[in-house]
Amino acid sequence: MFSKLSIVVTSVLITLAAAIPTTTPPVTPPTSNQCCQSVVSSSNAGAGIVAALLGLDISGLLVDVGLSCSPITVIGNNCGGTTVTCDAPDEEWGGLIAINCIPITL
Repeated sequence: MFSKLSIVVTSVLITLAAAIPTTTPPVTPPTSNQCCQSVVSSSNAGAGIVAALLGLDISGLLVDVGLSCSPITVIGNNCGGTTVTCDAPDEEWGGLIAINCIPITL
């Protein structure tokens, strides 16, 4: 009984994952100063999972991505992570991921 249930649950999860539409985000020149908790390659498994949750396919990109990012304000820089400039539209990705991150020194 338990094995049949696990097969059904697995099948449902695979079907749901396949049904989520994905798009490849455009790689444009970075314009937003961000404080990211980590910056990894787009081929990193963790970055791929976060991107997939947002409906993004970054598997073909060869850029660094920032995870858990927030904009750096003029008021001050209390960045406890990595300071970068990236593509990071908050309205679309909510600070979870930023694309094409380049380290900066403030």
